[in-house]
Amino acid sequence: MQSAPSLKKRMIIMLILVAVLVGGVIAFNLFKGSMMRKFMAASGEPPQTVTTLVANRSEWIPELQAVGTLRAVRGVDISPEVAGTVRHLSFVSGQNVKAGDVLVEFVNDAEKAQLKSLEASVQLARITLERDRAQLAAQAISQAQVDTDTADLQGKEAQWAQQSALLAKKYLVAPFGGKLGISTINPGQFLNPGDKIVTLQEITPILVDFNVPQQQVGQLGVGRTVTLSVDAWPNKVFSGKISAISPLVDAGTRNIAVEAQVENPKQELLPGMFGRVRLAHGEKQSFITLPQSAVTFNPYGATVFVVKSAPKPATTEAGHPAGTGLVAEQVFVTTGATRGDQVAIISGLEAGTTVVTSGQIKLKTGTPLIVNNQQSPPNDPAPTPQEK
Repeated sequence: MQSAPSLKKRMIIMLILVAVLVGGVIAFNLFKGSMMRKFMAASGEPPQTVTTLVANRSEWIPELQAVGTLRAVRGVDISPEVAGTVRHLSFVSGQNVKAGDVLVEFVNDAEKAQLKSLEASVQLARITLERDRAQLAAQAISQAQVDTDTADLQGKEAQWAQQSALLAKKYLVAPFGGKLGISTINPGQFLNPGDKIVTLQEITPILVDFNVPQQQVGQLGVGRTVTLSVDAWPNKVFSGKISAISPLVDAGTRNIAVEAQVENPKQELLPGMFGRVRLAHGEKQSFITLPQSAVTFNPYGATVFVVKSAPKPATTEAGHPAGTGLVAEQVFVTTGATRGDQVAIISGLEAGTTVVTSGQIKLKTGTPLIVNNQQSPPNDPAPTPQEK
């Protein structure tokens, strides 16, 4: 009878202790959350390190840009028309030659002997014709004999001309002036018709082929000046002029083919190279320019982050400044053409505004900033490849 009240008393005491323990845990968690919120409110958002640039206006000449392929004005692979054995090579690889220069001589002794035989036959036929004409004047022979002699002379002259043409083919000459390539042919080597001996390219001047969109056809014109830059000569710009514009727009790409002739006095440009072609059009315009890295392109528009002064510096609980007093603000801009590392800003930004050029992926409006411009992104209107 006395044990039952004692057990009940112990159960009540245990429940009270559990309730006190759970209440303590809840109270501690509430206190911890409150203190963390106060700490975060006091410390504020951590500042982000970015690079910046003051947006200024610069002169901008509108230009078309395209990638072109260099091509020789005239180019051909020298090869024989008839089979033969090489007797003599009159050139060395890489040599500049003129039109008509003999390049290769084939063994032609048999052809020369045959030509001399035909020359003798022609001479005899000519003498016979002259003698028979004299006899015809004295009525010693008939007109038919003279006609036969005339036909015989013409036939032998045709054979002589044919042999002369065959002998001429034993000498390969340059069809035009230009620069020879590399040849592996040697004297004594037998060649068949069509075997390549050496390539000949006329590269002074040189042509560049490129394509432009059909919307820009109105900005083209024969005689317009173009500039060309190639990776092989990063510090040089070559000048040329448009020499031809295709009358047909490609139905697949909607581009039009353009040919320009570029001066190449030192033969620094070679067929097969690719280069960047620029064609200036229109008059100078003034635009606010930024590095392309400063602009973020989104489905809803292009944006940049500008640097603003905070209403008051963020402070800690002790009253010490926690940031630099600079914050980011996202603004929408309208972009225009690009030029090298730069992009033109048509609207949305005023000259003199400080713009974030890198590190904006970590930003939102109101983010505190720390500016460090020790390594800024490239901002060159005409960059060149750098070997490092």
